[in-house]
Amino acid sequence: MRFDGKVAVITGGSSGIGLATAQRFVAEGGYVFITGRRQSELDKAVATIGHRVTAVQGDLADLDDLDRLFATVRSEQGGLDVIVSSAGFIDPVTLEHVTPGHFDKTFAVNARGTFFLAQKALGLLRDGGSIVLISSTAHRSGVPAFTTYAASKAAMRSFARTWAADLKERNIRVNVVSPGPVDTPIIDVAFPDKATADTMRTNMAAANPMGRIGRPEEIAAAVLYLASDEASFTNGVDLVVDGGQTEL
Repeated sequence: MRFDGKVAVITGGSSGIGLATAQRFVAEGGYVFITGRRQSELDKAVATIGHRVTAVQGDLADLDDLDRLFATVRSEQGGLDVIVSSAGFIDPVTLEHVTPGHFDKTFAVNARGTFFLAQKALGLLRDGGSIVLISSTAHRSGVPAFTTYAASKAAMRSFARTWAADLKERNIRVNVVSPGPVDTPIIDVAFPDKATADTMRTNMAAANPMGRIGRPEEIAAAVLYLASDEASFTNGVDLVVDGGQTEL
């Protein structure tokens, strides 16, 4: 029960890595606030988690939605111990086809949204708390058509370094988890049809040293470690969870 009595905000908590993390957090004694853009998916996530959960519909890129999220946290729990920024946007586009709208939307969610999520949480985040940002191994290597996505995830890696220094007097740790390919709904969103998405799953599995892609619960385990007191001397790191793909 590593999170007994602890409170967390998990963005993107209605599916994939965010949902798996929320389930584990509650299973280990915590209370979670999950966010997502679609109320129907949030309702399903709440039913899956079962208890000690509040869903707040909203868009990470909308600062008014973030204000409403933290007003709910303040009203219901009064404080906060853990932030997990898991919501993300991906739309593979090659350099020559990137439009200003595509660039702005990618950075609005992945970089700007993450930045103001943390800033607006500071008044509620207790000393000794933890911030975990979900980046991607895309920021560690060149991936065709991922130019905006990878850059926005690199921004999250940079945030962690600076925030860890900014918040050291409050003993608030800031770390990053960079997953490799993981079997989540974002793969289906990123490609035009199910057949293409399934082909990409097969190709990514074949390219991985472990012969498969990751599962959301495997990434959640890394997130929960960094968020817990077990990682009390771990700060500013980028924990890569990719089956060895960027190392072997």
